[in-house]
Amino acid sequence: MKCPTIIAGPCAVESMEQMRTIVPFLLSMKIQYIRAGAFKPRTSPDDFQGLGMEGLSILEAVRREYSVKIVSEIVDIRHLERMCQCVDILQVGARNMDNYELLKELGRSRVHVLLKRHMSATIAEFEKAAQYILQEGNPNLILCERGIRTFENATRNTLDLSCCALMKRRLDLPIIVDISHSLGRKDIAAPMAKAALAAGADGLMIEVHQQPSIALSDAAQQMDFIEFEDFLQNIRAAGAMGEL
Repeated sequence: MKCPTIIAGPCAVESMEQMRTIVPFLLSMKIQYIRAGAFKPRTSPDDFQGLGMEGLSILEAVRREYSVKIVSEIVDIRHLERMCQCVDILQVGARNMDNYELLKELGRSRVHVLLKRHMSATIAEFEKAAQYILQEGNPNLILCERGIRTFENATRNTLDLSCCALMKRRLDLPIIVDISHSLGRKDIAAPMAKAALAAGADGLMIEVHQQPSIALSDAAQQMDFIEFEDFLQNIRAAGAMGEL
């Protein structure tokens, strides 16, 4: 089985000190793709919205200092030029999956885009959102299943693994599964990650924080270093990841 891509890092950039703690640890785990949000679209305006341009400057410094690949969310097309200077893969978050003008503009570029499925989108709607990018000429697209909203409340969202198999049939594109945002909890992350890879996922996205209890966003779902190391060992032991 092909070794999947692992994208890991904090939900949000909080400081340079934070990133200089997390990134060396992830590199020691052979993780080269670092996720971290500079802009954080939140349900409540009172919640932490990210460091914005300051966060991008931190990501730019981290990218240069550690020679890693940065994945971060774009929320406004006016940020495109600046983000391309410091981010390798631009994430379109679930809330912007149907922001068609943003998708078309990203399609006219040649940047690498990670498109997340909206929490209320059907698979057909997810495919159409992807086509907005592809039909504008940008083939550098990665899909991301991150769970959908159902009546079930044992997890943050309901992880729809059929999406992996069906989107593979519909579009010849890589697809990853966001374990953290789909579940909103860490105790079942390893078995669900193994299930995602068995369903055809090409990679996984996991949130990692040096001290999740004080994280400025999504504290409950972020793994600490010991939890993340155990997570990797667990799925490696099952032969799900080969040798990273």
